[in-house]
Amino acid sequence: MDRIDTIIVGAGVIGLACARALAAAGREVLILETENAFGTVTSSRNSGVIHAGIYYKPGSLKARCCVRGRDLLYAYARERGVAYKNCGKLVVATDQSQVEKLHAWKANAEKNGVIGLRLLTPAEARALEPQLSCVQALHVPMSGIIDVHEYMLALLGDAEANGATLAVQAPVEWVERTQDGFVVSVGGKAPLKIACRALVNSAGLGAQKLAQAIAGFDAAKIPPLVMAKGNYFSLTGKPPFKMLVYPLPVLGSSGLHASCDLAGRVRFGPDVEWVDHIDYHVDPAREPMFEEAIRHYWPALPKGALQPDYSGVRPKLARTSPHDTDFMLQTTREHGVLNLVNLFGIESPGLTSSLALAEEVAKALTSA
Repeated sequence: MDRIDTIIVGAGVIGLACARALAAAGREVLILETENAFGTVTSSRNSGVIHAGIYYKPGSLKARCCVRGRDLLYAYARERGVAYKNCGKLVVATDQSQVEKLHAWKANAEKNGVIGLRLLTPAEARALEPQLSCVQALHVPMSGIIDVHEYMLALLGDAEANGATLAVQAPVEWVERTQDGFVVSVGGKAPLKIACRALVNSAGLGAQKLAQAIAGFDAAKIPPLVMAKGNYFSLTGKPPFKMLVYPLPVLGSSGLHASCDLAGRVRFGPDVEWVDHIDYHVDPAREPMFEEAIRHYWPALPKGALQPDYSGVRPKLARTSPHDTDFMLQTTREHGVLNLVNLFGIESPGLTSSLALAEEVAKALTSA
């Protein structure tokens, strides 16, 4: 039976960031991915936004990893030539009843160490974005967008340069615990068993299922998987904004925001659709709801200018806002299994936090 130091299950952005960090630390790393390529599930189905760290509870893992991860991500993109744009963001209050909450988000962000925030009058906001309608806005200069595929490709390249290997179409079926690690049973076209000393569960939407497949793992330590589908609609016609524009958050998401990709294409989303199975079809019947929400901050949205684009499913831990729940990074201290790290509920801002979360995983395995 082949033996390797560390197996990472899941080749999304978190798994690839962990592989890069652990391979750079001198570990022999194998990444196992169920799909036929890296990053094809949750990681490729988000808006590519680099978050500043506004909404998350001060001191939480989300807050710490978002702020540190943001800085690491910008530096990494510059160093590796990954396409990105530090375009900034406006969080907008569209009626007077929302102003107090906007001020509260500013105070929360400052507790998280987010700098450069500025409250804008309607005239100041329109000076930046002439088509915007609001009663007040919060300018967040640290927000931006990144080419997610280029970023994941760079992470994989770094990991492979340090000896890591990616195996695709390699679903994990069962994990046995041994005296000095684990034996991982891999299915697919060429089933095999591989022994390892350390195991990182970064399987995203499949993280709970993988934890259930670890022999003897305490089921009480596995949180529920709550799936939130987020639909996006794209805009036909000229982009109305240069910056990211966010309404105030709603239950389950940060609201139907406007974001430009690096090619200048504008998308609106995500909404929140609680689901019990994965289906990426975007229902055109959701368009009127999108139009109504968008017109609160962009009244000039032309009728019929939206078209269904794509969707993603977020691996949440509860039917709450992403700002009200934390990432769950389980180590030996939490579950009692040596050299096992479980990553549950890595939803937004997982992309922004990826390099910082990888640091946390590397630290946990070093201290185990």
